[in-house]
Amino acid sequence: MNKGLMIVISGPAGSGKGTVNAHLLATGDFVYSVSATTRAPREGEIDGVNYHYITKEEFLSRIESGDMLEYTEYCGNFYGTPKKEAEEVLASGKNLILEIEVEGARNVKARYPEAILILLLPPTFAVQEARLRGRATETEEKILERLARTKEELAFADAYDYVVYNHDGCDREAAQEIQAILQAERATLRRNAGVAERYFAN
Repeated sequence: MNKGLMIVISGPAGSGKGTVNAHLLATGDFVYSVSATTRAPREGEIDGVNYHYITKEEFLSRIESGDMLEYTEYCGNFYGTPKKEAEEVLASGKNLILEIEVEGARNVKARYPEAILILLLPPTFAVQEARLRGRATETEEKILERLARTKEELAFADAYDYVVYNHDGCDREAAQEIQAILQAERATLRRNAGVAERYFAN
C-alpha cells in the first residue's frame, strides 16, 4: 500500500516534459530516474545527476544479470534504466518518473506491468511545430527530423495508458492532471488486493 508508483512519461520535442516533470518533482512525492549510459560525459554534465556513466562491459553485465528495466543502443552507446535504483525509490514510497521514449516505455511495461505509461502531447501537431520553430534554436533540418520522429512514435500511442495534453501556459495544470491519474490508480482494486479481508480484520 505504501509502495511508490512507476510512471513513464513520454512525449515528442515541444511537449514540455521537462517543465511538467519539474512541477511534479517540486511536490516532493516524485523522484526522477537517472539513466545509465556508456557514452562519455559532455562538458558540464555530472555523474549521478545527468546520467550514471558506466563502461560498456558493466552495462552488458547489468543486462545479463537482469539489472536493467529497459535499455536501448543508440549511435554505438547504450542507454537504460537501472533496476536496483528504481526499486529502491519505489520501496521508499516515492513515485518514480522515467522520462523515456516509446521503445523504452514498451520495454518497461513488458517487464513491469504495474508501470503507468503517460503520453504527454501538445494540443495539436500544428502547435508542436509552432513551439519548435518558436525556440529558434535548431536548424530547419533538425525541426523536420523531430516532426517526422513524432509521426513514427505516435503510431505506438496505443501502448500507453493515458494521454495528457499540455496546452500553452498550462504546464502546471498538466502536472496536476498527472497527479490526479496517480490518485485514481492508487484506488483501483487491482492495486488493492484483499479489500474484504482487511475490512473484516478489525
